[in-house]
Amino acid sequence: MTETLDAAPPPLDDLPRDHTQDGPAVRLYLVDGSGFIFRAYHALPPLTRKSDGLPIGAISGFCNMLWKLLVDMKAQEEAPTHLAVIFDHSEKTFRNKLYDQYKAHRPPPPEDLIPQFPLMRDATRAFGVPCLELPGYEADDLIAAYACKVRDAGGEVVIISSDKDLMQLIGPRVWMLDTMKNLKIGAEQVFEKFGVTPDRVVDVQALCGDSVDNVPGAPGIGVKTAALLINEYGDLDSVLARAGEVKQEKRRQTLIDFADQIRLSRELVRLDCDTPLPSPIDDLAVADPDPATLAQFLEEMEFRSLARRVAGGGTAAPAATAPAPQPVAGDHGPIDTNAYVCVRDLATLDAWIASASALGVVAFDTETDALSSANANLCGVSLAVAPGEACYIPVGHEHEGAGGLEFETPAEIEQIPCEEVMARLKPLLEDPAVLKVAQNAKYDIAVLSRYGIDVTPIDDTMLISYVLEAGIHKSHGMDELSKRWLDHEPIKFKAVTGTGKTQKSFKHVPLEPATCYAAEDADVTLRLWLLLRPRLILAGLLTVYETLERKLPTVLAEMENHGIKVDPERLRQLSNDFSVRMGELELEAHRLAGRPFNLGSPKQIGDLLFQEMGLASGRMTATGAASTDASMLEDLAAKGHELPRVLLDWRQLSKLKGTYTDNLIPAIAPRTGRVHTSYALASTTTGRLSSSDPNLQNIPIRTEEGRRIRKAFIAEPGNVLVSADYSQIELRILAHVGDIPQLKKAFMEGLDIHAATASEMFGVPIEGMPAETRRRAKAINFGIVYGISAFGLANQLSIPQDEAGAYIKTYFERFPGIRAYMDRTKQMARTQGFVTTVFGRKVNIPAVNSKSAAERAFGDRAAINAPIQGAAADVIRRAMIRMPAALKAEGLSARMLLQVHDELVFEAPEAEAEALIAVAKRVMERAAEPAVSFSVPLVVEARAAANWDDAH
Repeated sequence: MTETLDAAPPPLDDLPRDHTQDGPAVRLYLVDGSGFIFRAYHALPPLTRKSDGLPIGAISGFCNMLWKLLVDMKAQEEAPTHLAVIFDHSEKTFRNKLYDQYKAHRPPPPEDLIPQFPLMRDATRAFGVPCLELPGYEADDLIAAYACKVRDAGGEVVIISSDKDLMQLIGPRVWMLDTMKNLKIGAEQVFEKFGVTPDRVVDVQALCGDSVDNVPGAPGIGVKTAALLINEYGDLDSVLARAGEVKQEKRRQTLIDFADQIRLSRELVRLDCDTPLPSPIDDLAVADPDPATLAQFLEEMEFRSLARRVAGGGTAAPAATAPAPQPVAGDHGPIDTNAYVCVRDLATLDAWIASASALGVVAFDTETDALSSANANLCGVSLAVAPGEACYIPVGHEHEGAGGLEFETPAEIEQIPCEEVMARLKPLLEDPAVLKVAQNAKYDIAVLSRYGIDVTPIDDTMLISYVLEAGIHKSHGMDELSKRWLDHEPIKFKAVTGTGKTQKSFKHVPLEPATCYAAEDADVTLRLWLLLRPRLILAGLLTVYETLERKLPTVLAEMENHGIKVDPERLRQLSNDFSVRMGELELEAHRLAGRPFNLGSPKQIGDLLFQEMGLASGRMTATGAASTDASMLEDLAAKGHELPRVLLDWRQLSKLKGTYTDNLIPAIAPRTGRVHTSYALASTTTGRLSSSDPNLQNIPIRTEEGRRIRKAFIAEPGNVLVSADYSQIELRILAHVGDIPQLKKAFMEGLDIHAATASEMFGVPIEGMPAETRRRAKAINFGIVYGISAFGLANQLSIPQDEAGAYIKTYFERFPGIRAYMDRTKQMARTQGFVTTVFGRKVNIPAVNSKSAAERAFGDRAAINAPIQGAAADVIRRAMIRMPAALKAEGLSARMLLQVHDELVFEAPEAEAEALIAVAKRVMERAAEPAVSFSVPLVVEARAAANWDDAH
């Protein structure tokens, strides 16, 4: 017999009023904190704090969900009287004493989520909400205890969660709310999911078990079968007592054989309503957050958008949760985009040019029809001569669909011909007496250079911000800078072009909105320059900007425009070769497995390796599946298993084919027949450049297949490529800044540094040293400044962890100067909040003083590494800035094509190869001078060849 189904729960705005005229004394909302955390983590893309790279994506989502809940609650006619967020305290609970395998197979949380857990508690408290947890109990038990106590006292309970385990609590005056789906869950929804009423959910779960929590249940019985049994016999005890009456033989025998296991499973899934309450219910009364506490937390987390929403809307928090913006130097009043001018005749253009020339400074920006500067066509140019005084000069706008019979032709748009505008602007933009200010100037320089204009001199607000606040803010884009410094949110690009399938090219944007958008960019850029440029002097960073940043956009723009030639036929052949080899590996994998399977499916691979073949699994993914990532397969291959090695080889070829051999051909620009990458100058905290569209800095060099791809990068007929590469520059810089006598001596004497290190560590002569001994020293040398752990070194060298730990201990004993440098640098970072390179670049590292141990460890590693990697980046930046003039002085026509961290790639006529190598080595090896005189030599290795691989 089944019990009568409860009525569906009433809407939240129709809660029963059956206790007093004003409703129940307690209306308690219980938030499943773990559910919020994991929903926030999986629903949002990864996000890091701009100041130090701390992962904050889950915290951001958590805070937004919590704020929305608070606002929604206050907006209801019958708002909750009490509220709490409930968290799991730890993985071990009383259930583990009942069954030691309970939740044993759950994977560890994602690494980037771990440091966010304690911050979730901080966020909850900052919003003024009680934060509850209890050792030895799960959050669900606390929720059950509070819900039962309030219900039994005549109150109402709403559980904010979608967790099926909590559905057993639903009944009169208790229901659930899935805020993500805005779904109210009552008895009817429970019946739809489990086929039983809420009071029998425990019985169903006991029978079917739970693979996620490793609750065993009855083998072969699922939810539907369990519901049929419960509905037929009434409850679980009756099912087990009358198991002999079950008609299906297999089902009957399962219930008899596994009766004790089923009863155990019921104890594991049943929530404990007698769980001790960590706080009395009266302490959970709803209260507004403390404005100062909330404002401080949001500021520390850099959640400025949320801070503005909290300050401006909703009644769940006072309006004073964020400080009001104060007037700052360089603030010249509000921005009015309706005041901008669209220049459509030469007389007006000449007047703007004359004004800019007279002032001696002008901010400018370009609008184009493509993201790649090498392929972009100019739509227009904007100028700003003073805050609020800006114009847009359209040159390439067209009516959408131009060329068709029903549309007007491009010539009918009132704009000055592009050639005439360029002729007028060229003297201004090339005038050495007029400073040109831009945001991300490299792009504009690259575009205008293709129209015969060499913009000089320039100031770049993006790079000024980068010098001032590297490590504090990750983004130095114009929109972010405008909001940060001017408290103004610029017009979004998508607001004028549209989105999705209806998105149009900027050249099709009507001139009025185009003028508002484009001129605003120039206006904002000028305002930012007026505000930020003086700060370079105040911060003592003007020299850093002038010597490491200011001249580099021009150099990179020329490199990007020139591009590098690739051999499409070789790439096609490589792609075919990789396909054939992948096919062979697939057949080999099928042979080893004894059956066909999809080599691209992690699930099928996991099932095959760990279930069918019985190999020992290690880490688990977030979904609970056994990990089949590269490190796991490497571990299995190292133990002699053939199939994992075949899978690794197949994956490598698949990645190379998909990322390079297939994708580089479409990246060839039709206009030039070459590939044009784009370099980002302000995307790292240490000054390193990054490459994208396509990324040419990550092409493998240590594998045969990777080298074959590099062979496809070729010189034009009659030319050669020259690769000039710093030799072990970071170790050399470590030897200098750490003042390590043994390393300095080895570098001064030109010894093999890894062999010298191995000799110092293990007492083995350099002559005749085993290759494996040198390899171990090399791994430590390269890993030590990145904070390599015994675990990491053990994985890298395939040795026991204690042996790896002993190597690291010996390393520090033999090179005490390295430990002293690391300790000294960490202390410096903690004292002042930043470290500097030998060239004065400032890298802010706020995480070193975090309350979180995980964040502090992250900050310590960054502090140790930044002066080394940052100085190496500074050296090659200085070399790149000096290189064009040095080549010109020698009368060489060679061009710099690529920068790959410590390597520069050039193209030159064969006859210039020897002279180019000499110039490149001289400039690169002396790049630090006169600013820094290193106590060890900087050595550059260079060679020429017809393709990139042979030149390396």
